Amino acid sequence: MDRTPAIAHALAEVGPRLKRLRAERGITLAGLSAATGISKSTLSRLESGQRRPSLELLLPIAQAHQVPLDELVGAPEVGDPRVRLTPRTTHDKTVVPLTRQPGPLQAFKMVLPASRDTPQPCAHEGYEWIYVLAGRLRLVLADHDLVLGAGEVAEFDTRLPHWFGAAGGAPVEVLSLFGAQGERMHVRARPQQRPVER
Repeated sequence: MDRTPAIAHALAEVGPRLKRLRAERGITLAGLSAATGISKSTLSRLESGQRRPSLELLLPIAQAHQVPLDELVGAPEVGDPRVRLTPRTTHDKTVVPLTRQPGPLQAFKMVLPASRDTPQPCAHEGYEWIYVLAGRLRLVLADHDLVLGAGEVAEFDTRLPHWFGAAGGAPVEVLSLFGAQGERMHVRARPQQRPVER
């Protein structure tokens, strides 16, 4: 079967892309094998280009890494510039992943429903930055119990016990930037120029 150069290039890049993605996530071949049911030797041959990628192999890998299949394949652009975000709903919370590439920092939009839940703080590795887009957010962080309004921001080390949810009986929309290994967000601003002394 004749392949266009773009398709041939995309197929040649699958192995290195799989290896890079696994390395960025800190997953071993054994760990990926356990998660996918694909043998370590098959995964190794896929990454080195000695095994042709197939849907039967790529679908479980995409599921294990929680990335779209086209991200593994690096399919050539088809000309449609629209980004189709796929919301996920868990525990009545709607989460829209905004980051399409794997990496240390991930961005999410979240819609948290009005709730009377009792806060149950949890702690885990990472660092989080939250911006309230609309509504009011209750944030319980260690000994602090705060309510943030639209336009307000909080950032915290997620190793501290924390919980957040809607406040005031109405849903809240937030933008979240999360670094799983504790990466912090960096804000750059031009320094104010000082007047020259004479």
